[in-house]
Amino acid sequence: MFKSQVSLDLTPRNCLAVSLIYCMASDGEIDPEEVGHLMSVLGRNATRQQLDAALRYTRSTQPAQFLSDAAPNLRPEQKLCIILNMIDSAMADGEAEPGEQQLIMQFAQAFGLTEGDLTHYFRTLVAKNDRAVLDR
Repeated sequence: MFKSQVSLDLTPRNCLAVSLIYCMASDGEIDPEEVGHLMSVLGRNATRQQLDAALRYTRSTQPAQFLSDAAPNLRPEQKLCIILNMIDSAMADGEAEPGEQQLIMQFAQAFGLTEGDLTHYFRTLVAKNDRAVLDR
């Protein structure tokens, strides 16, 4: 109620950062693996100020409002990139929690992607993240 709207230039890269922060926080805890994934995705040119601005934005803006503002301005390949990074982030700590899964599907729907559209990519990410096969 007391939170005021924080503005953020919703560039595709900022949209990726915001989406990953929403995803990381959706299960009520932010795991070190998720933070590591966020930092690796943002790249070495990302500044602490950019990350802080994205954090302030996510604290003051509901995901539905973000999606309403951002989705119309993103190209299909940008939307897919964001969703796949969200899935990868959610799986970084072992498996996607129910809250993360729901958020990802909310984003996918807002981006015009169906579960069927993502199935092939999801299987690839599961194989990528299943490092247990290296110990068998």
